[in-house]
Amino acid sequence: MSTLVEINFDGIIGPSHNYAGLSVGNIASSTNAGETAYPREAALQGIAKMRHNLDLGLAQGFFMPLDRPNIGWLKSLGTTVDDAEAHIRAASFSASSMWAANAATISPAPDAPDGKCHLTVANLQTMPHRSHEWPGTLAQLKLAFANGEYFSVHAPVPSPFGDEGAANHMRLCSTHDAAGVEIFVYGKSGGPFPARQHIEASKAVARKHGLDHDRVIFAQQAEIAIAAGAFHNDVVAVANERVLFTHEQAFEQPEALYGAIRKAMPDAEIVIVPANKVSLEDAIKSYLFNAQLVTLPDGAGMALILPTEARENDAVWSYLTDLVAGNGPIRKLCPVDVRQSMANGGGPACLRLRVVANPEAVDQRFMATPEKLEEIAKVVAEYWPEAINPDQLAGRELVGAISKARHKLLEICGLTELDR
Repeated sequence: MSTLVEINFDGIIGPSHNYAGLSVGNIASSTNAGETAYPREAALQGIAKMRHNLDLGLAQGFFMPLDRPNIGWLKSLGTTVDDAEAHIRAASFSASSMWAANAATISPAPDAPDGKCHLTVANLQTMPHRSHEWPGTLAQLKLAFANGEYFSVHAPVPSPFGDEGAANHMRLCSTHDAAGVEIFVYGKSGGPFPARQHIEASKAVARKHGLDHDRVIFAQQAEIAIAAGAFHNDVVAVANERVLFTHEQAFEQPEALYGAIRKAMPDAEIVIVPANKVSLEDAIKSYLFNAQLVTLPDGAGMALILPTEARENDAVWSYLTDLVAGNGPIRKLCPVDVRQSMANGGGPACLRLRVVANPEAVDQRFMATPEKLEEIAKVVAEYWPEAINPDQLAGRELVGAISKARHKLLEICGLTELDR
């Protein structure tokens, strides 16, 4: 089999995509609560991003939307779609599994003593609307990575330790297929907003994956960053191979972290964006760091796949154009339009889960090709609702339309076993 590569698995944005403002601490989600969302446009934007990645020569996969509304979850709460209170009903409709960065935490085979890629599904217990995702996500992970010779898929960390997956996890390595240093970022306090990643969850994942203690770093997310709206670490920092690209105010004890990184990996390159160039507010508003930092094929350096909002922020774009004009590792800027996702608080990095693996070892139903994405786009264009206002969630007609749309997608992808 061919060498290990980084595969980006994007969550296909589901037909129930709406702006109910369920995510406390997510500024965009709260700001746009109650606005009309456009699920068809949202999903097509996500598909266009995947096409863009394929055009760059990157390996690309995808995950299916989960079954929504979650009837079983409502039943466990003693209610139904018709009878549930508005906030519970909205939580059952949530399409937040689109943000695949929260699906799981990944330790590639070179980091694990058994030579397998380990995946632990995130429990997402801090937010009610996300807490019921993991069974559906786990079912997909077990299908996509069913080959036991190469993968080991783990159940979630138990309550009460909140785990939000790869959005709070970074990996530094000389190349993707080499042994790396894994950085687990946790929170303690975020002022008025909850810290979502518990240190005990991070420690548990590291133990479950069998990681070498000397190749693991636990770092506290800055309280000022969480309070400013960086509900996940990937809103203020991103890593790829030997490069850490981070805001100056991302971590509670940055110098201690940088020292630990340099000790574990002397050739690491830490690119720090100073607050006097890009404020924390501008970084979060533009999702500068919620970008896909990727290695381009054929030695072309690294690229940042950014939301177009970063280009529209003068301070951010000025900094970035100076950055790529220099001699640093980041050489290309690739703005992409994911405005529907951004309006609910998720940028390009939120939409993808990075898995270093051999693409041939993955269930090919989850691997993207231009032709497959074209077929998916046709289903989205025909069956996804054009618009959803949160007030519509009580309507039976919408429930039927959402269910039909998802079933059609599962059919064309050969994944109807995921249907209820």
